[in-house]
Amino acid sequence: MDACDESSADESQSFVHSSDEDSEAVTEILNGAESRSFDGLQTHSVHTQQFRVRTTSQSLAPEDSTPCYLPATRLSKESPGSGSPKCTSKGTAKDMSERERGQRNRNSKVERACFNAAAAAAGSSQSRNHLHQHHRHESEARNRPREKSQNSNRNHCTLNFERRSDFMTVAGAATAANSVNEKMAVDSAMCEEDEEEDSSQKNESSCDSKEISSFPPIPVVHNWQATKANVKERLGFMFCNELMADVFFIVGKNGPRQRIPAHRFVLSIGSAVFDAMFNGGMATDEKEIELPDIEPAAFLCLLKFFYSDEVRIGPDTVMASLYAAKKYAVPALELGCVDYLKKHLSSDNAFMLLMQARLFDEPHLATMCLEMIDKTTSEALVADGFTDIDLDTLCIVLERDTLGIKECKLFAAVARWAEAECKRQGVPATPENHRLVLGRALHLIRFPLMTVEEFAVGAAQSGILTDREALELFLYFTVNPKPHVNFSGVLRCCLTGKEQVVSRFCEIENRWGYSGTSDRIRFVVNRKIFIVGFGLYGSIQSPAEYTVNIQILHTDTGHVCGVNDTSFLSDGSTSTFRVMFKEPVEIQPNTSYTASATLKGPDSYYGAKGLRKVTHESITSGKVIFQFTYAAGNNNGTSVEDGQIPEIVFYTSDLVG
Repeated sequence: MDACDESSADESQSFVHSSDEDSEAVTEILNGAESRSFDGLQTHSVHTQQFRVRTTSQSLAPEDSTPCYLPATRLSKESPGSGSPKCTSKGTAKDMSERERGQRNRNSKVERACFNAAAAAAGSSQSRNHLHQHHRHESEARNRPREKSQNSNRNHCTLNFERRSDFMTVAGAATAANSVNEKMAVDSAMCEEDEEEDSSQKNESSCDSKEISSFPPIPVVHNWQATKANVKERLGFMFCNELMADVFFIVGKNGPRQRIPAHRFVLSIGSAVFDAMFNGGMATDEKEIELPDIEPAAFLCLLKFFYSDEVRIGPDTVMASLYAAKKYAVPALELGCVDYLKKHLSSDNAFMLLMQARLFDEPHLATMCLEMIDKTTSEALVADGFTDIDLDTLCIVLERDTLGIKECKLFAAVARWAEAECKRQGVPATPENHRLVLGRALHLIRFPLMTVEEFAVGAAQSGILTDREALELFLYFTVNPKPHVNFSGVLRCCLTGKEQVVSRFCEIENRWGYSGTSDRIRFVVNRKIFIVGFGLYGSIQSPAEYTVNIQILHTDTGHVCGVNDTSFLSDGSTSTFRVMFKEPVEIQPNTSYTASATLKGPDSYYGAKGLRKVTHESITSGKVIFQFTYAAGNNNGTSVEDGQIPEIVFYTSDLVG
């Protein structure tokens, strides 16, 4: 209201008159002021004075309230009990009637002109006030109906105009009508542009906020601590709970992002990386931390482990969770992810998991994948994941001597991979491009192992080999002595049949120590077998990692028949953990061999009440008899009765080229 008072003097010079009839009425009054009846002027003056008195009290009302008064056109009429003085002019009834009728008409025109000018002023003031207070009252102006706001401002400004106006200001308002109309149009346009800009900014802000989702608040009841029986339950209640949360993580990048609450203390005692982040020399005090390289589901799995020691992973989150566990140095969660992958390893996902195991530097998992590929080569090569592997992984597989598939079928699978790689690189799948994308992998295919018929039907007609290479291979198949070729002819030794395990202990005890001395045991079998690895005991209390060197030696000559340096992770249970040789070790019947394992790690379980003679029998392979004897020399205490190396993993089928 004060804004209208302060600006009414300037605005009165630029008011708009909406019609020629109002302008004529004002001119008529000004020109005939001296000839008017004093009584009529006195009557209108009294009504105007009453209007001023009423609006004086109403001007104290709040800005948002709507003033309660009658329109100016009604205030010119006398009403019973109003206290207005009665007309005392003399004359006949007819003359009085005509004078009153004429005076009433003139008053009506004047009041209509005043009302129209006031309305114009109200419109201008309303636009200016709205523009001036737009940012302060954006929410209120947006929720209040536009018509109500305009009517309220119009009535306020009408009060100010009537209180400060007389007939001369009305005349001035009537003469300056057009300029105000133009000004009102400009103010209205500016106001609309500001509203559109604010609306656009609001929409953009709304779109940005939709990209980040937050967890709904968890209702907290009074004395909730009493409802939790132990520390695990209390910490579990704080998982994804904003109660006492002092840090928030914005997780994700490509997909929907999430705002996840956490507690610095819990994260610091669960991870050395978080401890350095919050408490180290370069500690951050930011309340929100963005993690664009971690998926929300994987980060929630990490937090769940911190708050409850639970490993909750699935086929869609296990690899991302493994990445998070490695990034924040949480080995127990790493072990849980790797164990999950081992349990779900099959021919369908062996190639995919092999590539991921190499990416995440999990050598033990990679070894298990390669062993699965060896045993189920044909099935693994037709799985969807085979054509998605990278060139280095393909070369690692082609270098193996233990693939269980014919070389002609292996070449056909490699050709399918080359076609898929051409599509990934966006080049035509021509024989020349097949050879180009294969690179060194082409020379890992052992063409000399094919028959001449297999080579002639498949590889020779593929166009991948050059004419010179094809001619040299045909000569290799048909003439003696065989000429040199640039492809290996070493047999791929594949083991068919079912993997078998022999166990030599009846009970399990705890605390077997290691000081760098090898655990050894001698054995003899009654038929030819192929040993692929050992089963060893692990830690007795908590998850731990062991490094181990395994060997099989010919007892009489000391010749090392098989060796491998590897490692394994134990979970603190009494289960055995496999360590495998790179290649199967052929064991001849009735020949003494020594199994050796040199472990480095914490104390472990060990076997007791060992058996000297163990007969392993199966429907497909028949009987295999193992006889165990004491290995003389340093053996870390392992003997027939107790010690390490509780299991030997083997196959009974012959090698197949």
